[in-house]
Amino acid sequence: MAKVKWAVAAQKRRRRLLRQAKGFRAGRRRQIRKVKETVIRAMAYRTRDRKVRKREFRSLWIIRLNAATRARGLTYGQFMAACRTAQIVLNRQQLSELAINDPSAFDQLVAQVGGSRS
Repeated sequence: MAKVKWAVAAQKRRRRLLRQAKGFRAGRRRQIRKVKETVIRAMAYRTRDRKVRKREFRSLWIIRLNAATRARGLTYGQFMAACRTAQIVLNRQQLSELAINDPSAFDQLVAQVGGSRS
């Protein structure tokens, strides 16, 4: 039986880790043990933050819609309830983009779902 030599595989593994640590600072980029810890943690954050980004964008759209609807005499909740009863199937992202980029179309939408209730 021949002796198994791990040098090539080990170098490949380390090289992959060092490539993933590109942009890190100091020992977190150079020392393999610290690189490994940091890369694992970075991957965990990456996975978690994909969900967080979705939450933050939804929150932003709601804030924008609330501001736009309040300027037209409704609250966000009243507007969304009116949209459901009027069976308007635009999502919050689309409504937010409409409120920002095409205010006249958003005015028509608000008038269609119930107008101002001041």
